[in-house]
Amino acid sequence: MTITEAMRTCRLQNPSTPEDLESHFSGMDGKMLTFEDKIVITGHYYNGPGKPCYYGAVYEWLSEDHSCEGAVGLREVSDVEFYHDGDAVVWGIGQ
Repeated sequence: MTITEAMRTCRLQNPSTPEDLESHFSGMDGKMLTFEDKIVITGHYYNGPGKPCYYGAVYEWLSEDHSCEGAVGLREVSDVEFYHDGDAVVWGIGQ
């Protein structure tokens, strides 16, 4: 999925901040993890019964400010292809 498609389809913010991402991707809406020099998120997008409904996204820091209010930009987004959010996390960490 392209960045533009992901922003529209999955309602991903670009640019954003870790604080905003954590507010949006918590609980049933997904997960946010800071991993080394990137932020990995998983999100849920309903595709119908029995179909994969999770995607992964990776954000990167846009400045030296790595605080919760530092700017991050969307770097990569998977298709909605995972049956479990853990698989989306593994995908994100590998990017």
